[in-house]
Amino acid sequence: MNNINTKVQDIKSLKEITVPINEDIHVFRKELKDSLRSEVRLINILAKYMMMRRGKQIRPFLTIFSAHICGEPTANSYRAAAMIEMLHVATLIHDDVVDEANLRRGWATLHKKWGNKLSVLMGDYILSKSLINMVKLKDFEVLELISGTAEQMSSGEILQIEKKIRKSVSEKLYYDVISRKTASLFAAACELGSLTTTNNLEDRRAMKDFGQNFGMAFQIKDDLFDWLSRESDIGKDIAHDVKKSMITLPYIHSFHTLQKSDQKRMNTLIRTKKKTPQIIRELRNLIEKGGGFDYARNKIEDFSNNAMMAIKTYEDSSYKKSMVDLLVFNAHRTK
Repeated sequence: MNNINTKVQDIKSLKEITVPINEDIHVFRKELKDSLRSEVRLINILAKYMMMRRGKQIRPFLTIFSAHICGEPTANSYRAAAMIEMLHVATLIHDDVVDEANLRRGWATLHKKWGNKLSVLMGDYILSKSLINMVKLKDFEVLELISGTAEQMSSGEILQIEKKIRKSVSEKLYYDVISRKTASLFAAACELGSLTTTNNLEDRRAMKDFGQNFGMAFQIKDDLFDWLSRESDIGKDIAHDVKKSMITLPYIHSFHTLQKSDQKRMNTLIRTKKKTPQIIRELRNLIEKGGGFDYARNKIEDFSNNAMMAIKTYEDSSYKKSMVDLLVFNAHRTK
């Protein structure tokens, strides 16, 4: 099986990776569009705005790929994919309000364009529609899985805020936070693909393991972007977590490897309320000095390889290859 260190010229685009499920994607997107439709005109306007600026939709694609690997997608597979995307979008809307973010995917966030009140209500509306989709699946295992995932995501966000207040974050705690707030939804997306096609417990475990490891790698990659990217590259506020004093893996590793004088300086800089470009640059230089960025990249590789191992026993197919290609895409993506 490939490892994550693929040559740049061999890295496929998301459009190329999803060729095997192009027809499935049309079904999923129709399901998503139908699920969001409302008799309230303003809801439809907001939904259209969000659909125009849709993201990579990797999570629902993983549901479809997993369904294909474990059997054949059913109507419930597409409902599950739509539900996963709605749950993800609802949390993003709420996160943007909490984080006071102005940009998402290069566009003004809902709260920036329509205000906090309407944004929170729209997030609640999408969340309620995802629950309706859940009920349509008529499967108690699915209900238990998704409700548990929603709880994990919320608790992860609250745990991160709690530790930000205390300014005490270990690497182990960081993994706990991102496992809850990000990887849990990736794991659920993949497990749902299996659950809607087969009752095989080994399939469920393998897909969940793949998604969990992928989600960890995905969030570490996002945390690297927050430190290293420009706003024009990633389509959202740069150094947003840094400015909010959120402690992520590059910082954690470097802090524990640097000398006391550098640690003291890092502490002073991260606690500064108004972080100027100069302060952010100095923090970046200290993290680079402590090897934090390289360490994070190595962890992305480790989690990605763990994900590959989770599906190693499955027969080679275009769907399996695409799942591996998604891991490579994530490791090398530029936004």
